[in-house]
Amino acid sequence: MGGLLDRIQTTGDIKKLKKEELDDVCKELRRFLLQNVSKTGGHLASNLGVVELTVALEYIFNLPDDKIVWDVGHQAYIHKILTGRKDGFSSLRQLDGLSGFPKPDESDADAFAAGHSSTSISAALGIAKARDIQGKNNNVLAVIGDGSMTGGLAYEALNNAGREKTNLIIILNDNQMSIDHNVGAISKHLNSLRTSNRYRTLKDNFKQFRDQVPVLGKATYLVLEKVRDSAKLLFIEGAVFEEFGFKYIGPVDGHNIEEMLEIFQNVKDTKEPILIHIKTTKGKGYVPAEKNPGLFHGVGPFDIKTGKGIGKSSGPSWSAVFGKKMVELGHKNSNVVGITAAMCSGTGYEGFQAAFPDRFFDVAIAEQHGTTFAAGLASQGMVPVFAVYSSFLQRAYDQVIHDVCMENLHVVFAIDRAGIVGADGETHQGVFDLSYLTHIPNMTVLSPKNAWELEEMLDYAVNVCKGPVAVRYPRGTADEAFEENKQPIEYGKAEVIQKGKGIAVLVEGHMLQAAKKAVDLLVEDGLEAPMLVNMRFISPLDEELLKKISKDCNRIFTVEDNLRKGGFGSKVLEFYSDEEIQVSVSNLAFPDCFIEQGSQSQLFARYGLDGEGIYKTMKEKIGENYGR
Repeated sequence: MGGLLDRIQTTGDIKKLKKEELDDVCKELRRFLLQNVSKTGGHLASNLGVVELTVALEYIFNLPDDKIVWDVGHQAYIHKILTGRKDGFSSLRQLDGLSGFPKPDESDADAFAAGHSSTSISAALGIAKARDIQGKNNNVLAVIGDGSMTGGLAYEALNNAGREKTNLIIILNDNQMSIDHNVGAISKHLNSLRTSNRYRTLKDNFKQFRDQVPVLGKATYLVLEKVRDSAKLLFIEGAVFEEFGFKYIGPVDGHNIEEMLEIFQNVKDTKEPILIHIKTTKGKGYVPAEKNPGLFHGVGPFDIKTGKGIGKSSGPSWSAVFGKKMVELGHKNSNVVGITAAMCSGTGYEGFQAAFPDRFFDVAIAEQHGTTFAAGLASQGMVPVFAVYSSFLQRAYDQVIHDVCMENLHVVFAIDRAGIVGADGETHQGVFDLSYLTHIPNMTVLSPKNAWELEEMLDYAVNVCKGPVAVRYPRGTADEAFEENKQPIEYGKAEVIQKGKGIAVLVEGHMLQAAKKAVDLLVEDGLEAPMLVNMRFISPLDEELLKKISKDCNRIFTVEDNLRKGGFGSKVLEFYSDEEIQVSVSNLAFPDCFIEQGSQSQLFARYGLDGEGIYKTMKEKIGENYGR
């Protein structure tokens, strides 16, 4: 590409530039980012907003000795470019390519892996205390967005960090956005903060006065302290962070390199916890992203000139099908309320929010609170539908058990992005929810084969089911296949798609298309047609059908978009074992590991869960009886 950016080949090279060259390198970074992310897709707006901030941090601090912990991690692209990974950006978020999040095994400049929000302060404090114990003196920084400050974990960490009184620097990146616009009291508070010279002057003058006053006793000293604290609360709302034990600095213009360099140099090697409040603009430097930062938070390939996506499917997504159905349910049932955790647009809830503003709640990035909040609503006869990504619901596991299932409350979990999600990789793959939900007493878990069935399951979950119920559905375009199969939803009952003998294939949700392709290939090879079953209910299983199947089929295959351990197939195995029914069961699922990044189709193919892969596995397992 040429220019200043080519002089930055590895960690620390940014320091070789002159200060007056930094504004120009920021311009080059934005051009580079746009050119690459427009081809690969990725988190664009958040990274455009932290260009100057990242450059200033890595110009002043000494990586990898100094440690920077990036909250969520989707704003670390500039950091990656500055630490020797520029040449790998053409493979960003691609199969076997550069991760879209910090990964210590990718670079020693990545202090901590991240993908979920609100974790940075906790991790940074742990790193800082390890440094203290080991007698080191490097700096430790946490960069956390204001959206992540709605997560309770951030405040647990603040409370602990302020008490420890150690060298820890928190950079609060305030862009008034998470994915959608931030909501709640924390967001309002941050928006009201302004630098107060009056407070700074008052604080300095008070210290001088206090030090000069003759010793008049403890009572007088305490009075003076109360006067000081009252004045602080009067003149600056940033005192909330000082009450946690942090020295507060800000707000600071996050696009002013010179100002940030001066501040970072001044706080470097501090001996106390400091919070620097930096205001940035999400999408900075690219007009479409500045105007619509939510749309450009996470994008696929797009045209830089127009900002329009390239190669997007024309069909409705699973999230869109959910959103449309929720509006219908909201009109028919006045007790229905919608809940999301800072993911209104991501989960398809915009229409419901517009139609029923008094019955829609964005609880911000706070899945634990969202779950117990839903439980409270349900306890009073409302029907809350909490739309949440599978990997994010993991954060509320205790609340699902203790506050919803133990109370047997009618809370509906609409679990979006269940199964493989693709390019976001390990931190976002939704391959655990069947394992962590189906063993909980009172929990009903459903999985639809297509768009029509998702709508029917939502209707059933809201208006028929009693107690906790989860409906899981994947990312991407909603399936339209099997439209002729429209058997009504009945509690705990599966749907037989194709009758057969000898072999039965039991399928979870959208995996039905791949399983049908595999079954058809077996038939083409001369095998007697296997039975094909859409299980619908993963918990409870259709035990009556399972018993019937065992009389006609001695070999059973289960197929699911989940990890093998503890998933749907495991439940089938447990059932036959408990009933002492002698059948051969083979579970086709993802292996028990963290699944890497790659497109959904690539990952299904790699792990043998596309049609061809399922066919090959079944053929191998059938062995010598194959083709009879």
